[in-house]
This record gives sequence, C-alpha cells and structure tokens, in this order.
Amino acid sequence: MCRMIMAVLGLLLASLPATARVVPFPPGFKTQSIETNGTSLNVRIGGQGPAVVLLHGFGDSGDMWAPVAAKLMQDHTVIVPDLRGMGLSAHPDTGYTKKNQAVDIAGMLDHLKIEKADLVTHDIGNMVGYAFVAQYRDRVTRWVVIDAPLPGIGDWDNIIRLPLLWHFNFRGPDMERLVAGRERIYLDRFWNELSANPKAIDEATRKHYSVLYARPHAMHDAFEQFAAFNQDAADNKELLAKGGKVSMPVLAVGAEKSFGTAQADDLRYVATHVTVGIVPGSGHWIMEENPDATVKLITDFLAK
Repeated sequence: MCRMIMAVLGLLLASLPATARVVPFPPGFKTQSIETNGTSLNVRIGGQGPAVVLLHGFGDSGDMWAPVAAKLMQDHTVIVPDLRGMGLSAHPDTGYTKKNQAVDIAGMLDHLKIEKADLVTHDIGNMVGYAFVAQYRDRVTRWVVIDAPLPGIGDWDNIIRLPLLWHFNFRGPDMERLVAGRERIYLDRFWNELSANPKAIDEATRKHYSVLYARPHAMHDAFEQFAAFNQDAADNKELLAKGGKVSMPVLAVGAEKSFGTAQADDLRYVATHVTVGIVPGSGHWIMEENPDATVKLITDFLAK
C-alpha cells in the first residue's frame, strides 16, 4: 500500500506544470503589452509610489524579478518588462543594440506617463541599463547594476576572451540549427557552469525558461543580443566620451563566486558615485542562488 501511495504521489508531482516552483508575481500585478520603438514589450506592473524598472538578462525573463517585485511594490510602482525578443515580448528582426533597446524602455515609460524611475538590472539588462542612463540621465534616480560587464568599458577586451564566455561569438544559422530542439541542453550549460551551485537552479526553473527560449525566434533573438556586442562597445565608448560619467548613485552588485568587487571596478569607468554590494555564496544567477540577500541589497539601497 505504501508503495502504491508513493507511486501515485510521484505521478501527481510529475503532472504539475513546469512553473510549479517558479515564484509568481503577487496578485496586485497586471500584465500588458506596450507598443514602443517599433516593437511590443510584455510588461508587468504593480504597486504604488516612485517608479522602479527591473531589467533581466539572458537565460531569464522578467519572471526572475518576482521576489524583488513583491517587496518593492509596498512603496514603489514596479515595472518589469521582458526585453525585445525575449520572454513574451515581440520578436522583431532588428534593433538588438543596447542603445536602441534603451529607446524601447524610454518609450515604455512614456506610455505609462512616468518621467523618472530607479533602475535595477542584471546581465544583458546591465547593458541596456547603461545605454538608458547614458542617454536619459535625468530619468534615472538610482541604479542597481548586477553581475555583468559593459561592452567596450573597462577590461572588456580581456573579459570577452575568457573561455566561459565563448557563447558571445556562438551565433549564425548553423548554430541556431544545432540548438533548435535542444534549448534545454544549451541553457543547462549556463546554469551549471556560471552558478556556484547548479542545484540552486531547480528543475521547475530550468523547464520554465527552457520553454520560453524554445518559442519561435526566441533563440535567434537571444543570439542577436550577443551579435550586437561589437556595436554596443562602440556605442558605449561614444556615449561616455560625449556625456562623461553618470552622476546618479549606483550600487554595483557582484556575486561572490562571479564578478565580485570587479563589478564596481567596471562601473567606476562610467559612474562617479559607486557603492559595492556582494551577493554571498552565489554565482551569476543571483535571484535563483541567493534571492534573500539580493532582495535585501536592492531594497536597502533604493530606500536611501
């Protein structure tokens, strides 16, 4: 009888949706599609108070920010888009430079009639974030930038030569054919090799994002994010040369087992007021590996 009960329980667990352990956004959030800069962004909005925009990176979508959003919505209007070509946003053929994606974010805020916002970014979100703060300096009050470099800035030329980052140049039709139908295998490589503890990225989380990246054009557009890096580097150098360093308060957060204090070193090339934050015991996937510490770093900084 005990074996039969266990077997039934196993079948029930196996039948649960892939997102069973992915933290949902609180009920107070609504989701809408916002037309901006020639594309359409899937955007989650909730809470009330000063605005804060949360930008995700590769291997995730805006879904990664649910634990942060639940905390910030108590005293902020929280805005969480999926970036162009990622998550549930539209898949335009072009426009993947980070300078152009910053225009996406500006148009989203214009649509919502929001002039100023705090900004929280991770991974490719950092790159869009810098392009945004450099072009729209008066629209960002504080910036939390988490665990990824900026193309063309600081030690970029050496960073892109690291073996772990071979995927920056892994793109093109043949590479897309190799990955098609094997998105989970490709994504597992990132979760396993760039984490401090691969077990921290649970099976439900892996399934959830693998489904999103297996959607039509999703992996092609993810590769386009990397393909734009050379232009992003040129754009960033030009933005810095023309406008100088940004002056809003910046919290540069590095994961202890990833960028660490080097995140702040990198940001000091482009920002004048940089504070260091560390997510202890975590690799690159800060929201999956140590969400409590990440949420506290973000909320404490934005409360100042």
